[in-house]
Amino acid sequence: MFQAALDGSPPSATLLSFALTSFIIELTPGPNMAYLAMVAAGEGRRPGFATVAGVALGLALLGLAAAVGLSELIGRSPMLYQALRWAGVLFLLYLAYDAWRDGALEAGPRDRSSLFYFRRGLVTNLLNPKAGLFYVTVLPTFVDPGRPLMAQNIALVILYVAVATVVHAAIVALAGALEPVLTDAGRARRVRRVMALLLAGVALWFGWTTRA
Repeated sequence: MFQAALDGSPPSATLLSFALTSFIIELTPGPNMAYLAMVAAGEGRRPGFATVAGVALGLALLGLAAAVGLSELIGRSPMLYQALRWAGVLFLLYLAYDAWRDGALEAGPRDRSSLFYFRRGLVTNLLNPKAGLFYVTVLPTFVDPGRPLMAQNIALVILYVAVATVVHAAIVALAGALEPVLTDAGRARRVRRVMALLLAGVALWFGWTTRA
């Protein structure tokens, strides 16, 4: 069965082209990039990488849903799509509010477990219809109808999650370099609030660009 899956996977040229496309898309500013940068800069790399793990699982689950047709169903149902879209916008606004509230508290990393950040990364992606629609708009263009569809879909989903995770981990590593600088209470408070405003802006931008 494993060998059959390998035989049905896309050719190397297709995988390379899809990886490059995924990389370019992931470099486009969006909810994941903004939130990961905010967590890493404000809380440190450990919470940032925990969030990356949650994001990766969310992307994998959305890819699995797309493979069985759930994402296509969302794309064809305006009411379901709008409900998911607004849930994503409101959750991002809540994260921005939470960051702003943290800025009003004593500066310094919050006493939260890695699981807390993992869950937030997961929920952020599960409420992201744009990520789901990627699987039913961009990914199918790299699928060869003459090959086993499921094997190709799974291979492309795995590749996309891998590329996205590398990009997200790099964002955390870069943004996390700012965390030791934010030892001054006043400076840390200002940075938290600026990032909260930026995340709120991303939430509004996300709501505008994903409108049907």
